[in-house]
Amino acid sequence: MYRKDRQNEFYTTLAKKEGYPARSVYKLKEIDEKYKIIREGNRVLDLGCAPGSWLLYISQKVGEKGKAIGVDIEEIKIPQKANIVFIKRSVFDLKESDFKDKFEAVVSDLSSKTSGVKFLDAGKSLELAEKAFEIAKSVLLPGGNFVCKIFQSELSDEFFKKVKNCFDFAKKIRPKAVIKKSKEFYIIGRGFTHQNPAPSREEAGLGGFRT
Repeated sequence: MYRKDRQNEFYTTLAKKEGYPARSVYKLKEIDEKYKIIREGNRVLDLGCAPGSWLLYISQKVGEKGKAIGVDIEEIKIPQKANIVFIKRSVFDLKESDFKDKFEAVVSDLSSKTSGVKFLDAGKSLELAEKAFEIAKSVLLPGGNFVCKIFQSELSDEFFKKVKNCFDFAKKIRPKAVIKKSKEFYIIGRGFTHQNPAPSREEAGLGGFRT
C-alpha cells in the first residue's frame, strides 16, 4: 500500500510530467541550484545513473559543449542524446583507463536493495559511497565538485570527515524529495583539493580502480 501511495505523491507526478523516469531528479536539482555543482560545458560523471533522471538533467545543464557520462549495471530509460555516454558496468569494475579525460563533477546516487536491517543497509551504503569517493579522487579536476548519497549512521560521520578533508567546502543535505522515512542524505564537496592521501588498495578493500 505504501508503494502504491508513493506513486501518486508530488515529486513522482512532477517527474512524469516533466519527462524524467524517476523522482530522484529533484534531489540533484535542489542540490545543484543551491550549490552550483554543474555548469554549462562541464564533463560530469554520474555513478549509479539508471534509470537516467540525473543523467538527463546533467545533459541539459552541460549543453552541447559538455558531456554526461553515466555508469550503471541496469539499462537507462531516457532518450539517447549526443552529449550522453552510457557505460553498462559495475562501479567496482571501472578502471581509470575507461576515462580519457578528467571531470569537473562526479555525482553518485548509488544504492543497493535494502534489507530492512539498519546496520547492514548502512554498511552497504557506506561501501558504495566509499567507492564513489575513490573514483572521484581519481578522476576529478582540481576545483571539481562531488555529490554522494549515503545512509545516516555513525560511520557516515567519519566518511563526511574524509570528504571534507579533500574539498574547500563540504556540506550535508537532505533534499525535500527524499522520502520522510528514509535514512538517506547527500554529502556535497566543492573545490577539490585532494589534500587527503588516497588509501592503498588493501586499505580501501575495493582495489582495481587505480593503476
